[in-house]
Amino acid sequence: MSAEDFENPWERLSTRVVYDNPWIRVREDEVTRPDGLPGIYGVVHFKNVAVGVLALEEGMLHLVGQFRYPLERYSWEIPEGGCPEGESPLEAARRELEEETGLRARRWTKMGEAHLSNSVSDELAVWFLAEELEQGDRRPDGTERLQVRRVSLREALGLVGSGEITDALSILAIQQLALKG
Repeated sequence: MSAEDFENPWERLSTRVVYDNPWIRVREDEVTRPDGLPGIYGVVHFKNVAVGVLALEEGMLHLVGQFRYPLERYSWEIPEGGCPEGESPLEAARRELEEETGLRARRWTKMGEAHLSNSVSDELAVWFLAEELEQGDRRPDGTERLQVRRVSLREALGLVGSGEITDALSILAIQQLALKG
C-alpha cells in the first residue's frame, strides 16, 4: 500500500446544516466522490461522546433495560450515556452509572473506544470497567424508565448471541471483557 491509499479521495464542494438540536447536528455536503462523479453526503455529528460502563461485581454485570424510542423496542444494555464537551469520559461514566443504577465504583479501568456508525456519523464511544461497587440511590433522567438486572458474563454473552442485546456499545464492551477473561 502506498501513502496515497490512505489519503482522502473525497472533495467537499459545499456544506450546509440541515438539522441541529442539543445532541446532534446533521449536515449535507456536496462532494466529488472518489470516482470523480458529483454526489452528496449526509453526516450526523454527535455533540456528546457516548460512554458505557461494565459494572462488574462478584462475576456479575449490571444491565439496564429501557424502551428505546428510535427502535420502538425494549433494549437491555450496559449503563450508558452522553459525555458533553467539558466533561471527561470518566466523569461522565461515573455520573451515568450512579444515575442509572445507584452504583458507585472505587476502581475504574478504561477498556476501549470505537466509532459506532462511521459511514454516516462521527459518534465516538468510550467504555470503562467499574469494580469495587457500592449501592446508593438511582436518579434516572426524566426521559428514562429503567429496569436493572444482574447477569453473569456468560449470560450477557448469551444475550448478545441470541440477539436480545443489540446495542453496539454494549456488544463491544461485553465481548471485549469476555476476551480479556
